[in-house]
Amino acid sequence: MASINQAPQTQTAQPLPASEAGARQPGETAKLAVPDFRNIGSVLRIVAVGNVLVLVTALVRVQHWSGLAHDWLLLAGATQVPLLLAALTMYALGSWLPRLTWRELSVISVCVAVLAVVLAQGMGLLPGPAGQHLRQILWAGGAALLLVGYFRWRQIEQTPALDEARILALTARIRPHFFFNSLNGVLGVIRSDPRRAEQALESLAELFRELMKDNRELVTLCDEIDLCNRYLDLERLRLGDRLKVNWELKYAPLNARVPPLMLQPLIENAVYHGIEPSAEPGTIHIGIVRKGRALEIGISNPATTNARKSVGNKMALGNIRERLALFFDFEAALTTEERDGQYRVRIRMPLRKEDK
Repeated sequence: MASINQAPQTQTAQPLPASEAGARQPGETAKLAVPDFRNIGSVLRIVAVGNVLVLVTALVRVQHWSGLAHDWLLLAGATQVPLLLAALTMYALGSWLPRLTWRELSVISVCVAVLAVVLAQGMGLLPGPAGQHLRQILWAGGAALLLVGYFRWRQIEQTPALDEARILALTARIRPHFFFNSLNGVLGVIRSDPRRAEQALESLAELFRELMKDNRELVTLCDEIDLCNRYLDLERLRLGDRLKVNWELKYAPLNARVPPLMLQPLIENAVYHGIEPSAEPGTIHIGIVRKGRALEIGISNPATTNARKSVGNKMALGNIRERLALFFDFEAALTTEERDGQYRVRIRMPLRKEDK
């Protein structure tokens, strides 16, 4: 494995743009992102909601309760093929759909649903007279609109959770002691090594610039690693040779897209709980690798015997779990374990690459 342990390149600190301040103006509504239909959770929701609509249709049509099960099974059996065709088509278009507005998504969804029904009719899977075929097409179009409405409602319901996750991110990421320790570290080298002090202040400004962004979109893994190196460079001001970091990035897809500010709080926890309490040098191992269509990240640090408060650690882990679920549904997972004197955090998420 290739190991890197270097400070980031120097960049001139710039004033924080108002658009990146992250503070929403009163009355301003957050833009609702179109859901990612490449997510298996979205595909399963299409199938589940479609079958619920079939049940509702059966309830409306049934004349006697005794025939409800029979009518529902007939309708469900007839609609499964076009429903799956529509779901798979939305999955295939998943990399393009997020660029659309909700109105454009509604139009595309209706077209996909109608096309799936027409194909099923052509294959003889939806038999019936011409008038019934027209009703089937109209039902498919209406169901598509209801599905888009459901996904929009779900995004609206998720918005407060995402805002709360961002607030927790701000409180869990940069602890006050880190800020003051960084300033003390700069003061300690400002006379002996003014160039290093200048770089440290630029890194600190860039770190807080990233923290104050709205951070609702995925970022490249390369940018996330660069941000972590800025953080580690600041910690080396006070920890010196006690802090050693081993990056294993030989098989890491650096153009992969990950949730913003995901690695830094985990590395901060590793420093705070694994390196800082011990008088001996310690190494943080960070491995990132692609496994098929998944991205796996592993972070390990020494499990010290010194008692440290774990509230901040649990808050950061809980926040990252929540944001992984918001971005990737149940396709992503975060696990922890303590074994052989090491505390390990593992993250597995779908591989999303930067659009060219």
